[in-house]
Amino acid sequence: MVKPCRVVIVGAGFGGLQTAQSLANSGADVLLIDSNNYHTFVPLLYQVATGQIAPEQIAYPARTILRRASNINFLMAEVEEIDFSAQIVKTDNHAIAYNFLVIATGSRTQYLGVPGALDYTLGMRTLEEAITLRNHIFSCLEKATQESDPTKRQELLTFAIVGGGATGVEIAGAVVEILRGRVRRDYPTLDLREVRVILIQSGDRLLADLPKKLGVYTYNRLRKLGVEVYLEAKVSKVNLRSIYIDNHQEIATATTIWTAGLEANSPTEDISTGKKGKLLVNSTLQSSEYANVYAIGDVAYVDNDKPLSGVAPEALQMGVAVARNIKRQLRGQLPQPFNYFNKGRLAIIGCYSGVGKIGGFAFTGFLPWLMWLGVHLVYLPGYRSRVVILLTWIHGYLLGDRAVRLILSSKETNITNYRTSKTR
Repeated sequence: MVKPCRVVIVGAGFGGLQTAQSLANSGADVLLIDSNNYHTFVPLLYQVATGQIAPEQIAYPARTILRRASNINFLMAEVEEIDFSAQIVKTDNHAIAYNFLVIATGSRTQYLGVPGALDYTLGMRTLEEAITLRNHIFSCLEKATQESDPTKRQELLTFAIVGGGATGVEIAGAVVEILRGRVRRDYPTLDLREVRVILIQSGDRLLADLPKKLGVYTYNRLRKLGVEVYLEAKVSKVNLRSIYIDNHQEIATATTIWTAGLEANSPTEDISTGKKGKLLVNSTLQSSEYANVYAIGDVAYVDNDKPLSGVAPEALQMGVAVARNIKRQLRGQLPQPFNYFNKGRLAIIGCYSGVGKIGGFAFTGFLPWLMWLGVHLVYLPGYRSRVVILLTWIHGYLLGDRAVRLILSSKETNITNYRTSKTR
């Protein structure tokens, strides 16, 4: 009896999960590997970090998503090494042979060589990081109610965000929403007018991937909401109680949130790479060295005139394209090039405002804000999660309240302890 072709997919993010689902009933034996047993809906991490939704509402069990396909299995494991010549993936407990390999391990935070950034800033790439950030934000408010020294209280009430991309803008707007909502009634002894929300961007505008006028609108809107926006400002150093800009300006803060850079979270160094450590692939998303190895999403770098945008819809389309190409190879046909169909871009600012570009049209205000919520609600896996989040949004936006303000672990709110645990 001939064994079915085995396809191993590393990473249960948007691209990896979509690849597995697209290979359902393909005749191939598909194995999806991830260090977590759930898929994280990354676009809503910032809402977990700011207490609007619960963590479990954006984490969906990978096995539940895949259980309808009899040819797909899931393995919770950490990939430690890939032997491309022998076609074996080595995890902490297994050695798994493959015929085709799809690497979809996404990205991780890049600290750009800034001293202290790794040790004293909070990231926003994983569910654990979002929970830690939520713990920290509300711990700062709690500590501020007990602080009699005005200088230390101001430090606790200053929130610095590094990076003016979509994530940085989302966090800045969401923190403002906290302060404008009913949460302020929970802290009657605090003068929340003392709170400073600071957004630091090294470039000359926010949301650089969108048209300039949308970045200008975002800047003006955030300023109107009370956010201090620094443009063309580079962070030179971070410590436990301060952040330094351009080597001379010091901002005292107990909270520095880092959203400034990303690099590939590659499980291997034994393959050609492009910018930011991404795996070099050709137009068909195959490795430039191994025709049976694909890379998709944030971990892939296509060396052509159309760089990848690194957004979730692109990763989903890449997953479909790779599954199609593997099926073609199984039939003895040549893979086809990947062409991304850009349906448009939306970004949420907060306080009922957003920006968007669809086709040749750019628009701002309430409509893109509403569209952003609708699009992400549709893409969220699981009907129960969609219903719960919709009801949570209705409650939050109508009443101005934050549903989840729990501080679950005092240890995790210490940035030094948090970073030490992440680098072990």
